[in-house]
Amino acid sequence: MTNPTARTSRICRKAPQAPKGDDQPSGGSRAWLAIALGVAAVGWGANQFAPLLLMYRSDLGVSTTTVQATYALYGVGLIPGLLLGGPYSDRYGRRRVLVPALITSALASGLLMSAGSGLGWLFIGRLVAGAASGAAFSSGTAWIKELTADGSGRDEHTGARRATVGMTTGFAVGPLIAGLIAQAAPNPVLTSYLPHVALTLAAVPFVLRTPEPRKADGDAAFGLRLRLPEASGRRFWTVVAPLAPWVFGASSVALAYLPGLVRDQLGDRALMFSALVTTLTMVSGILVQPLARRVHHPEKPRLIATALGIVVGGLVLGAAAAAIAQWWLIAVAALVLGAGYGCCLVCGLMEVQRLAGAENLGRLTAVFQALAYLGFGAPYLLAVLERALPPPELLLLASVPAVLTLAWTAYRAAHGSDRTGGPREGDRAAESLVSDVVLVRSRSRRP
Repeated sequence: MTNPTARTSRICRKAPQAPKGDDQPSGGSRAWLAIALGVAAVGWGANQFAPLLLMYRSDLGVSTTTVQATYALYGVGLIPGLLLGGPYSDRYGRRRVLVPALITSALASGLLMSAGSGLGWLFIGRLVAGAASGAAFSSGTAWIKELTADGSGRDEHTGARRATVGMTTGFAVGPLIAGLIAQAAPNPVLTSYLPHVALTLAAVPFVLRTPEPRKADGDAAFGLRLRLPEASGRRFWTVVAPLAPWVFGASSVALAYLPGLVRDQLGDRALMFSALVTTLTMVSGILVQPLARRVHHPEKPRLIATALGIVVGGLVLGAAAAAIAQWWLIAVAALVLGAGYGCCLVCGLMEVQRLAGAENLGRLTAVFQALAYLGFGAPYLLAVLERALPPPELLLLASVPAVLTLAWTAYRAAHGSDRTGGPREGDRAAESLVSDVVLVRSRSRRP
């Protein structure tokens, strides 16, 4: 007589296994790279402006507060771009949003090229760049997640990490190239933007040829109702939403505020230093991804606490760097803040992609990113407050709400009744396998 346990063991061994590599399944497992290229191209356009802030201050005689205002204006255009682009892509498809966003991003660089003839073009160009970025990031992040789920056996958070790397690569490379051109090429107000125009237009054919795993749903609600279960909605608003502004709050302080603190010491090298700091910040956000993957635990707030703890450390380091005005410590603080940015972004996207369903992924991604881009106003706020407090004290003061956010989100994630947010893919797969085993055993007992 056959041992039932042994029979069950053989059944489990014969059960089909999920593919382990990126190249296994059908449907184009590398198709997500085309969308990552599009997202990176728009990210290039979003961040290429950062090292040029010093150029506008010196060459065009623009005040510090005005320059920081043009940086923050990007967020003013970006938030409606996100909040409209996400729901629109849920309803009409990701391609219909990402392709126009790429063309609009190229147009924004064209407007910024005209800044030499009038400061107004600087404001208009940044506003248009923000709108293009919002539409591209909300639709592109959701598309990458869907292509990842359709084209590989990776875990459920691989899409979030891929979207983070794609976006951050553009954020890193764009300012470096723009800074190098501005330092060496003639007429930098014009030539600094040409590589971005070429890259965005080159990305369009790749995006047009990429399949959409999820078909457009013309009946989907076109609005901001997230349609989340009660527990998931509670987790989003009490954990994910408070975390979100620190994503770009950390990175914007590093790349738009800290380099200006040593501008007078560096002289002609200030622009190049700003470009390098911007790139280091973003590269740090990419390199920290393995740490985020190891720290993450779906039932414990380890990644949330780690991400915000790094941000707090970066702000304290920034305060020390501002106090002694040393360029190398500014660079170290930027690296730490970049790591905090990367951890916060991937943590937030992991949460969003776990909480959202197929019908509202773009919408929920858009709301998270809109909250995240509120952090772009941090450099402007710091520049305004410099009239009352010196930079070292301002940066220390900024670390206080970061500490409070860390305490609140870690507590809510660990002790809230909304911790699980529903069954995960791995749980459902395990339940399915057990059901299959039980079904086969019941059939084997029939006469």
